[in-house]
Amino acid sequence: MHGGFGGGYSLFPVPCYMTQPTDSHNSPSTGGGLPVLQYWVEKSISPQGLKIWEKLNHQSSCLSCAWGTGGQKGGFVNEAGEYLQRCMKSVEAIAAELQEGIKADFFQYFTIQELQQLDSQQCDHLGRLSYPIILRKNSNYYERISWKEVYQIAEIEFQKSPERIASYSSGRSSNEAAFLLQLMMRALGSNNLADCSDLCHAPSTVGLKEVFGSGTSMVSLESLKESDCVVLVGSNAPANHPRLMNELIKIRDKNGKIIIINPQIEIGLVKFASPAFPIKSLLKGGSDISTLYLQPIPGSDVAVFVGIQKSLIEQNLIDFEYLNHHTDGWQEVIQNAENTTWKTITQTCGLSQEEIEEVAYTIGKSSKVVFAWAMGITHHTNGVDNVKSIANTALITGNAGKLGAGTMPIRGHSNVQGFGSMGVTIRLSESIKQGLKELLGQTVTETKGYSARGLITAALEQKIDTLFCLGGNLYAANPDLTETKQALSNIKTIFYVATKPNLGHFHGLAQENTIILPVFNRFENPHRTTTESGNNFVRLNEPGTTHLNSPEADLISEVELITEIASRLLGENPIHWKRLQDTQYIRELIAKTIPGYSKIAEIDQSQTEFTIDGRIFTKPHFATANGKAQMTITPLPQLIIPNKEFFGVTEDTPGLVLILGTGRGYGQHNTVVYNSADKYRGMPHRHCILMNLEDIKNAGFQPHQRVKVRGDAGELEHIEIIAGNILPGAAFMFYPEANILFKAQIDPLSETPAYKRVPIFVY
Repeated sequence: MHGGFGGGYSLFPVPCYMTQPTDSHNSPSTGGGLPVLQYWVEKSISPQGLKIWEKLNHQSSCLSCAWGTGGQKGGFVNEAGEYLQRCMKSVEAIAAELQEGIKADFFQYFTIQELQQLDSQQCDHLGRLSYPIILRKNSNYYERISWKEVYQIAEIEFQKSPERIASYSSGRSSNEAAFLLQLMMRALGSNNLADCSDLCHAPSTVGLKEVFGSGTSMVSLESLKESDCVVLVGSNAPANHPRLMNELIKIRDKNGKIIIINPQIEIGLVKFASPAFPIKSLLKGGSDISTLYLQPIPGSDVAVFVGIQKSLIEQNLIDFEYLNHHTDGWQEVIQNAENTTWKTITQTCGLSQEEIEEVAYTIGKSSKVVFAWAMGITHHTNGVDNVKSIANTALITGNAGKLGAGTMPIRGHSNVQGFGSMGVTIRLSESIKQGLKELLGQTVTETKGYSARGLITAALEQKIDTLFCLGGNLYAANPDLTETKQALSNIKTIFYVATKPNLGHFHGLAQENTIILPVFNRFENPHRTTTESGNNFVRLNEPGTTHLNSPEADLISEVELITEIASRLLGENPIHWKRLQDTQYIRELIAKTIPGYSKIAEIDQSQTEFTIDGRIFTKPHFATANGKAQMTITPLPQLIIPNKEFFGVTEDTPGLVLILGTGRGYGQHNTVVYNSADKYRGMPHRHCILMNLEDIKNAGFQPHQRVKVRGDAGELEHIEIIAGNILPGAAFMFYPEANILFKAQIDPLSETPAYKRVPIFVY
């Protein structure tokens, strides 16, 4: 790695992870609080301070999580009209977008091999992409390219046969860009619309559609406020959805119950100090969150919920009248719970019968229960069954289809749910197919299409020629990074649409042309756009401006980019693609095509944001064929821990086999790392493994010792052991770095990988 070059450039040095040991027992005892306020102050007085506050107050939804503040009412206001609804994640995302543009000659000084030495945080700190670049076959350098040549290449590469072109997308973009992407791909005859949701909440969508006929949350923010009990499973909301914590604090304040189910004790789920409640935060040290905190064996969630069902039956806390009138299949579910022995349940999940009974009693005695979850539920080979087992539990207590109760998957990226609504999915609903048929004047292809994992498999088999990535980081988000890198290298041309560099731009390289296309972010677009929150609320984003106004800057909007490519490929029949650069016209087409979105046609005139029709169930009549919820048995998983020979070592090799769950740090959003340390878990850098202290002692290790970690796909060295509040037999490491360790074991029903149950050998 060169230390510096002509022009005054230098790459960030490769980070040294041989840091001084950090005692995890000195970790904060409360999530949020003073460190968050200090961060806000630091950013406010920084050179970016005025711009950050300007963008925080801009009328556009948050760039971070799917709780989606902002919109027409302004940056700090949620859909209920409440103020002080921004979090540190939002500031981190905005500050990163306000970096200066990468200089015009930057890429002349660094080879692709040197750029590959950067980690995620260093990639992000290179600055904003502000002009298109290309890495050609046999070249070691990215070089600037004109938009004219970009479109010339696109015209050629998108004229491949439909099954050999594909797209991948993230929730960073708008509904309008998402609608255009799927419209262009389907007009070209392709259903290869992979999306980042395939790697996270697809089991929620699949499972909930089977049960309720709708794959999103049935709980609005208004409904959540009416709840007197929340069961939160497999979520680190203080880090990934901090605004949800405000609602949990309010529920606790009215004597409501919060039940946490998670193999790892997250500090912020025990106690959290929210800046929205300054007196509690500063004078009282925060608010208590969890009423009950259960730590089950990773991957055993079906056993936990079947156990809860069994205990509800034994405690006579079942709503049989509700089941008779509003569900099908309930008899089999009840019988399955009755016939499953307590021994089987407790041995599978690792919880005691008494713990499960207390949770069941709390749920059964509460009047309005919300069941919420994140990727701790979906990242398993039985992710769909996990979701359905939660839905079954809600139904047998009558907690679905009434205000203050129901199922609530907590989505990640800010508009990931909007992409699914706009038809960016391989599982297109019949109603959208019919709407698209009328719009395009042609039948939508019935081919299965490639999910995110299917896309990698197809690329490995050399079935993909052209890939268009609208945001996201397909390379780093996948398991088995070695395999993913090989797969992407089989694709002839890849277009990466982005605002900043990421690992995929330097490792996910195409066979011939890798092209990076710079676009405006949400608060810079020259036109109005919309986004959808995880609670089905559509927000209106006003036009904005960019600070990237240097002579070398040459950015465009995603809407302009997609319509220009589509226009060159498809002309004006049956759609005038150039006219679709008018986002108001796009919204008119969305209103005609997408179920529940009719109000979007008038949003420019009415300036009224809205809740999507047909998704929030406050009465027990669901979106199924007969209006009843469809309950089915969810079999308990067979959880196997491999022996040492599985990892290619003998049984007498010193070391420990553990079950690893990968996840994000507190200073991280998806694959983007803003801060490498995680003080809440006592992890000083990204190359750590969090383990239970008894496991550490029993294996003959010591805290802060450096070890090797091996999975079924790769190995990492010099990993620092950190003792933490995690279940014995389980471990935690950071995503995406740990993705190098394991192959993709997927849920066959949703094609989502099992990131939360990965066998590893620590030695």
